[in-house]
Amino acid sequence: MNIQEYISSGILELYVCGALTDQESREVSATLREHNEVRAEVEEIETALQNLAIATAPYNPVKLLASIKSKLSKNDTKVLTLQSNKRQRVLMYISLAASLALLIGLFSLLSKNNQLRDELNKRNVQQVVLSSENKSTQSKLTETQSDLNETQNILNIFRDPSTVKVPLAGQKVSPESYVNVFWNKAGNKVYIDAQGLPQPPEGKVYQVWSLKMNPLTPTSIGLLNNFNQDKNKIFELDNPNNSEAFGITLEPAGGSQSPTMEQLYTLGAISG
Repeated sequence: MNIQEYISSGILELYVCGALTDQESREVSATLREHNEVRAEVEEIETALQNLAIATAPYNPVKLLASIKSKLSKNDTKVLTLQSNKRQRVLMYISLAASLALLIGLFSLLSKNNQLRDELNKRNVQQVVLSSENKSTQSKLTETQSDLNETQNILNIFRDPSTVKVPLAGQKVSPESYVNVFWNKAGNKVYIDAQGLPQPPEGKVYQVWSLKMNPLTPTSIGLLNNFNQDKNKIFELDNPNNSEAFGITLEPAGGSQSPTMEQLYTLGAISG
């Protein structure tokens, strides 16, 4: 939404004067809650009309229209620009509506509109809060259950007799790093517990390699994508290779065809 175009459209003046349909009023009320600029504009229009009701002399259309333009201007030195035919029709409506009867009943009308709008806003806020709380509670329960299921599945795999644990030690570029690889040979899966790796810098990603040692032959088995967002730092990758060791390097986003050995973070051989 272009806020300035919305403010200039004239709908806020009609809203303050109670000239909109119920549906239009609800839409404007929703916009007031979302945009401070719109709410400030409405308050300024209401103040201008209230001051006008007190200060205006007996009805004079030309003088009244000039006063309205002056009161609604954000800067006393700026001239109100009529940006569209719709804006002109709105100003004409306000000029005609600002009759003696309107001036007499203006305070009462604005007061009732404010009360109705405040009540509507209060009810809408209550409904939004209740709906948000319900959705939040349900979302947390679903997320908790999902985390529990994922944790249980990982524990089952780690305890599987066919799962081999391979600790990877930190290398020269990051001696404090460490990783545990759980290789489930029956399912051709590896689970990377990467809690001991630092967060990769922007534009970089960790890449996991299955290694044959003689001759040294690295085969990429995947990337640790979304590393910074993953809470558990446990990643599941396919590994159909007859691995003798595993290594993890830091590579450009998208990975590399071969490992960058200067960025080798962890390395570990499979015992036995």
